Amino acid sequence: MPHRSTPVAALLRATSPDRLPEVVADHLRRHHAAGPVEVLLGDMTLSGLWPVLAPQDPPGNAHAVRCFGSQRPLTHLTADGNRCYLPLTVWGERLGVLVVETAQPSGAGLIDGLSTVADELALALRAAHLATDRYRRVIRRERLTMAAELQWELLPGRSLGDDRFLVAGQLEPAYAVYGDHFDWTLADDRLTLTVLNGGGDGLEAAVLTAVAVNAMRNARRSGADIVEQAELAGDAIHSRYGGATHAATLLLDIDLVDGHVEAVDAGSPRAVIARDREFHPVTLEQQLPLGMFGETRYEIQRFRLEPADRLLVVSDGVHAATPGGRPPYGEAALLTALRRTRLQPATEAVGTVMRGLRDYHEGAEPDDDAVTVCLDWRR
Repeated sequence: MPHRSTPVAALLRATSPDRLPEVVADHLRRHHAAGPVEVLLGDMTLSGLWPVLAPQDPPGNAHAVRCFGSQRPLTHLTADGNRCYLPLTVWGERLGVLVVETAQPSGAGLIDGLSTVADELALALRAAHLATDRYRRVIRRERLTMAAELQWELLPGRSLGDDRFLVAGQLEPAYAVYGDHFDWTLADDRLTLTVLNGGGDGLEAAVLTAVAVNAMRNARRSGADIVEQAELAGDAIHSRYGGATHAATLLLDIDLVDGHVEAVDAGSPRAVIARDREFHPVTLEQQLPLGMFGETRYEIQRFRLEPADRLLVVSDGVHAATPGGRPPYGEAALLTALRRTRLQPATEAVGTVMRGLRDYHEGAEPDDDAVTVCLDWRR
């Protein structure tokens, strides 16, 4: 009886979490006529793809970057066969690219087989991050501040999506962020999204944000709506700080079936809808930031998304940035950056907006950290 190969998913489940790339490389050599194999992971600013198996090698080339951006497999003909680039993505979160050189002929069968391996590896990498620091060391190109360490560990991921939507977020400066944050969760046909701008700076701002985010999660996981989430977080912050500091927060509960959005606007994050090449600021009545006063009560406001809408939410570190005493970055500059993202998915759009902000600073150190979150409703 011929020997049946063990499915790659079973191999990955059976191996140590820090050895996943080696197991995949061995599987590909045995069953896909692979030569060199590399796993490239996106760094914390998503500006480079860095090798795991040969960390001394340079970052990913233009083919890898194109695969990562387009989220589509690419095949490049070489003297020895084919070099294939497969996106490593799970639940809409882009992790990196699997690069495989193989003597197998190109065609749908080759890409389908390698894509299956890449999908299983992505899922395993996503699960392994709690059990090993190997992959974190690859994506960190410099040391994080303690505040940034807290913030990145608190994030739900950097993107999430399916055939209904795609949402992505980015923090800046990635290695020294302190108070700004985003959070999301998906349940049935509802996406709950929060963007938070914590007061203060350094480690204390990160601690404030941690209190606010975990209070909102505590309420949400008990079945509370966004009003109760805001009120519990506000009470928790006020109980700890006595009104000396607070967290400006926008809470959104989005119905992914009909586009109805319930919102609690508790501060400075701003929202803009891109629709049919036009941009519409989301006008909400601003309520008190979380924790400014004890027992503050909040009210829900409503607006609606239309199919193919893009919703962008930014903290005041974006829209109110005044580097070197220059005029605020403001709505005009933000809309210019948004226009550049028209043909990009949300995962690329957040980077484009942040690059526009960095260009505006012209080398000046930012006075504030910043968060950008972009949602594409695909219905």
